[in-house]
Amino acid sequence: MGKQVIDVFNKKLISITEKIINNRKFSPSYDDMVSLTGEDVYEILICANKIRERYKGQGTFTCSIINAKSGSCSQDCAFCAQSAYNKTGAVTYPLMNEADIVSRAVDMYNAGADRFSMVTSGYMLKDREIDTICRATEKIRQKTPLKVCTSLGMLTESLARRLKESGVDTYHHNLETARSYFAKICTTHDYDEDIATVRIAGSAGLRTCSGGILGLGETWEQRMELAFTLKEMDVDSIPVNFLNPIPGTRMETRSLLPPMEAIKSIALFRMINPDKDITICGGREVVLKDFQSWIFLAGANGIMIGDYLTTKGRNAGMDMEMIRQMGLKPA
Repeated sequence: MGKQVIDVFNKKLISITEKIINNRKFSPSYDDMVSLTGEDVYEILICANKIRERYKGQGTFTCSIINAKSGSCSQDCAFCAQSAYNKTGAVTYPLMNEADIVSRAVDMYNAGADRFSMVTSGYMLKDREIDTICRATEKIRQKTPLKVCTSLGMLTESLARRLKESGVDTYHHNLETARSYFAKICTTHDYDEDIATVRIAGSAGLRTCSGGILGLGETWEQRMELAFTLKEMDVDSIPVNFLNPIPGTRMETRSLLPPMEAIKSIALFRMINPDKDITICGGREVVLKDFQSWIFLAGANGIMIGDYLTTKGRNAGMDMEMIRQMGLKPA
């Protein structure tokens, strides 16, 4: 009997992967990527890892955040513990003073972070609050080599310029989900307002960081829609979060994404955005559990360490050790 050869890899997947690797300008179609969502996760994983190696090498980076202003947000985001529409018991406090923000930044630098972001609740900060953020940025840059990021809600052109002039490197503002699903998640502002803020940040010379949360009830088609929207916006960095249902929110009864579904999502985002930074952030501990190191095999080249906004992360030392064990090079 002749030797049988099993055709393991999907030919379309291989063809798309080779085109991505060999041509930076090549872009797979939305229909092609949707068709791959049903394919074997391990095959997709191998291809995404090759794409990461092609465009990002073995380098990786670590982000950290501080919840610099908490609670009482006027927006009705269905997943958010800090929305005034949700009854979660989340701690509420005004913008922290610059000394406490700077102290936290120094602590996270010592823990292994190379990027630090000040995150605030609410639609938009007031001028005096922006002043505090700018002063804190200047002091963080004096005390550490951290790249400073901010996530402060909606922006105007003048606010974006002030942030840039103070030394802010990157502005983060998530789209959260696909346009076609956004009304199920938030009704108090329009999707185009979020897109406009990202574009304003980019026009001011800031790096742009925008992504979303997976597991909100969106379809695979809508996940691909979000990934392509981010590609069209040409954002520099894409943070991928996974829903960690918070009691008191409209999402409190939603099930966690299965680990392999989350891993496949990362890999497909990498295929669609081959040369962008992809950072895995909130929800990874509860969703991925023992598969957290697989995020790098799936194409991620960044990870958030430390605590999140209203939920705890795992020990930063464990994450730094995970990076070393994967043979990756911290920034």
